[in-house]
Parts: sequence; structure tokens; C-alpha cells
Amino acid sequence: MRTYVLHANAKKCSFGYTRINYLGHIISEGVRTKDDKMHAVLSWPQPRTLKQLRGFLGLTGYYRRFVRDYGKICRPLTNLLKKDAFSWREEATIVFETLKQAMSSPPVLALPNFHQPFVIETDTSGTGIGDVLMRGGHPIAFISKALSEKFASLCF
Repeated sequence: MRTYVLHANAKKCSFGYTRINYLGHIISEGVRTKDDKMHAVLSWPQPRTLKQLRGFLGLTGYYRRFVRDYGKICRPLTNLLKKDAFSWREEATIVFETLKQAMSSPPVLALPNFHQPFVIETDTSGTGIGDVLMRGGHPIAFISKALSEKFASLCF
């Protein structure tokens, strides 16, 4: 830092830690979610309004890379976000609880190591696409997208 005349604010820096909190994640031997954020997801009450549903999907969406098939799981809930489509039914309750269960024990994601090969596993169905980026058998990130009904009918 002296060589390049860089300065650090000691109040904003952490040195010598093996674990650090950063943007709602805990970074150590891998990346995992903060327990208080997962507690917020698990204790979230069933949405009664569109605004409450948006809040829940916003919170869970931030951690979507930790959940396999996130897009496929929450598709019925995201469909409720369409104009004049919010009508909470039994199916929405089941999906809401399923998503909370999927978020309840997210894996610790491995950190990328560019000296080892990466593996991508892909799964496609009539309703969505899911991928897992892995290194050494450990997931680094999940991605999942629900297919639109038009696109799914064209492909399958």
C-alpha cells in the first residue's frame, strides 16, 4: 500500500480474520447465508397483499443462487405478481411453504478456484431450466429460470 500510496481507514478494514460478514453473506471456507436473514425468511408470515409477496420474493430472490431450482419453485408465486392476478389460494400456500423449506438449509457454496476444472450440470423441463456450477463436487452457484408458457409450449 505504501508503494502505491494507498490509504485504508482502520475503522472500515478487517485484517487476519478467517470469517467475515459481507452484504448478507458469511465468507470463510466458502460462502453461506447469514443466519438472521434465513430466520427472517422462515418467520415470514403468509402474504396477504401484493406488497407483502413482493417483499418476500425480494428477500428470497437475493439468495436465489443458494437454492437449487429456485425459479421453478417460485414460479406460481411470481405469476401472482402479474397485473390483476393476485389471488392467494391453496397452491400459493403450498409453494410459499416449499420455498421457505428450500431456503431453510442452503448449502455452503465453494469459492471458485481457477486452477481446478469447473463442471456445469444442466436440467431442463417443460417448466424451467436449472444449472449448477460446481468445482470438486461442491456447488459454487445455482441458477434457475422458469420458462414462459409460450416458450415452453414451443420447445416441448
